[in-house]
Amino acid sequence: HAFYLTPLIKMHKTDQPCRVSNKHRFVMYCSSECRQAAADQYHKVLCLGPSQDDPNHPINKLKNTWRSMHYPPETSSIMLMAKMVAAVKQAKDKAHWQKLFSHFCSRTANEEEEIAHKLLGEQFRGQLAVLNGLFTAALYDDHLSRWFVPEGFCSLFALVGTNGQGIGTSSLSQWVHGCDALELPAQQRAQLDSFIDQLYRDIEKETGDFLNCEGSGLFLLQSSCNHSCIPNAEASFPDNNFLLHLSALSDISPGEEICISYLECCQRDRSRHSRHKILRENYLFICSCPKCVSQMDEPDLTSEEEEEEEEGEAEGETEGDEMEDEMTDV
Repeated sequence: HAFYLTPLIKMHKTDQPCRVSNKHRFVMYCSSECRQAAADQYHKVLCLGPSQDDPNHPINKLKNTWRSMHYPPETSSIMLMAKMVAAVKQAKDKAHWQKLFSHFCSRTANEEEEIAHKLLGEQFRGQLAVLNGLFTAALYDDHLSRWFVPEGFCSLFALVGTNGQGIGTSSLSQWVHGCDALELPAQQRAQLDSFIDQLYRDIEKETGDFLNCEGSGLFLLQSSCNHSCIPNAEASFPDNNFLLHLSALSDISPGEEICISYLECCQRDRSRHSRHKILRENYLFICSCPKCVSQMDEPDLTSEEEEEEEEGEAEGETEGDEMEDEMTDV
């Protein structure tokens, strides 16, 4: 059983030109309907028109500064925040949009243990102050003044960091699924699988964990699904677009909570301590799912894989490299 969810706000690849700025055709959309929806929702506030290539335009300065701070150099994260502001600024019913965004978790720390989101640590305080200033210069609005003060900006940053869903629309993944469905002799199947494995390894050297992520979105219903290390549902993008597909992994009884995993498959196989470390730093909570409860008596030791990674960082990385790794997890 499965159902589709559309994002409240999204960033995505496009084909149809923007027509907001008269003759200027700078932003592209996947269809005329999508273009009109964007124009009605937020684009009039964000449209750069003839300033598209002006590095001194406040929005371009914000995007370029974020690119210089974040690896890989993308703009989905910061522009998702910008779209949230733009949606409120452009809306006739501003309270409606503010109420929608209030449904997302926006805390910057865990109330019990004061665990700061890793993007909001001391080592990034200077960078966040710079981003805050640029964000304010580009988008300030009296109705959202609390989002532009340092504490509110950190809260908005944490909201996107903990609730933003990577939107995977990789044509490569669709091609691989097609290959998997082919009926081939054993030798040809082995050769094809070997080729695909090597292709992914080669691409991963350049893209890291971002191979199948081409955007970011806020999905109101999906964000309500709690995490479990043994989930009964999963989120995917099987139609190669922004529609999130939430499907059951096992039978779900009436009244049973629907849980997804915030961890990758390989991360779920790590030790309880390792899983908790990832969840604390990236999602600001300590997991108490049935799997974690059953492993409470295990020693607080990281998995061998994580220990090897930490040893490698201690031996070979500079302080700047470590900071870059921290920023990768937005």
